[in-house]
Amino acid sequence: MTRLHSRLRRGAAAAMAAGLLVIFVPAESAYSRATPEPTASSSAFPELTPAVAAQLDKAVTQVMSEANVPGVTVGLWAPGKGSYVRAFGVADKATGARMSTGLNMRIGSETKTFTVTALLTLVDEGKVSLDDPIGKYVEGVPNGDRITLRELAGMRSGLFNYTMDQGFFKALTTDPRRPFAPQELLGYSFKHPVQFQPGEKFEYCNTNLILVGLVVEKVSGQPIAEYIKRNVLEPAGLGHTLFPKAAEFPTPHAHGYTDQTATGKVEDATDWNPSWAWAAGAMISDLNDLRTWAHTLATGTLLSPATQAQRMKMSPSGLPDTGYGLGIFNVAGWIGHNGSLPGYESLVVYLPEAKATLVVLLNTDINYKGSEPSTLFGQAITRIVTPQHIFKLPAQPAGR
Repeated sequence: MTRLHSRLRRGAAAAMAAGLLVIFVPAESAYSRATPEPTASSSAFPELTPAVAAQLDKAVTQVMSEANVPGVTVGLWAPGKGSYVRAFGVADKATGARMSTGLNMRIGSETKTFTVTALLTLVDEGKVSLDDPIGKYVEGVPNGDRITLRELAGMRSGLFNYTMDQGFFKALTTDPRRPFAPQELLGYSFKHPVQFQPGEKFEYCNTNLILVGLVVEKVSGQPIAEYIKRNVLEPAGLGHTLFPKAAEFPTPHAHGYTDQTATGKVEDATDWNPSWAWAAGAMISDLNDLRTWAHTLATGTLLSPATQAQRMKMSPSGLPDTGYGLGIFNVAGWIGHNGSLPGYESLVVYLPEAKATLVVLLNTDINYKGSEPSTLFGQAITRIVTPQHIFKLPAQPAGR
């Protein structure tokens, strides 16, 4: 098995997600609080002076060199402290075109934050309840009369992760440009027994978000791409973010490189059809939109305070200093999500105490010594600017 089986990774949380899927290996931890307490005031965040920028440049380029990352863009902003916005490396290895901060990028499991937000807008409208069973909306779900929408969004359903199915992996890598329908993806999951009973524990699972996407479509009466556009993207002011209907990829964009292939050799995955990730990881965005989204997501400006509070109630993930809420994680105080799918990774997080935002976008998903490159960048950057809040997530080992 390859990493693609878990790929939509954690994107998130703890698994965190898997950013498209990348999940974490649960190891029982003494994590005792849902949301880590701040350990430093916003004044501890340094001014982003030329000297600090030089430190960040060195850290980013070192990760690039060690992990063999073709290109990366980094944005770091904090009120009163300045900003650090850089692009490094190449967007296209064939032509040598340089990476730039204005490129469109596939964002993998960061998509989960948009899909769950869409669900929560329906909660605010009184059209669904987080305690509704998924069986009320989608037939044929194992334990569908017991698994709630809350457990789906919080990664506690017990359903099998379809991206870990051998048949799915073969189908995708044999023809990565083919379209997949949501019900087809569920079929890869539902032929497996449930992994545990609903609510019993946390386990990152992309199947959960496929189901959440179907609920949004059924209740709203709209395709999820349209619903998210009208009710999430437009209200948030995100003009360069979209949920593609097929393999479309607006220009300019970076080419993405992956080893999640039938042969195991590195290939250009730019034009692979992301429908296989659908509501769990198919979306596209850019640096500036994700800067806006990080704040919107963490502060809940699109939701009622009560619904945002439910979203932000973090449950232990089995990882140190890491909790997972409803489609969102808290890693050592940084709130947001990461994402990974063949060729691309993203990290979009917000530190409330400093009102700081960090966005990292890169054009490979190839792990380095068992770590995802997006996490390596996040760790290197936060070690410099927020040593009390170092972003660190373990990658899922092969076969998970």
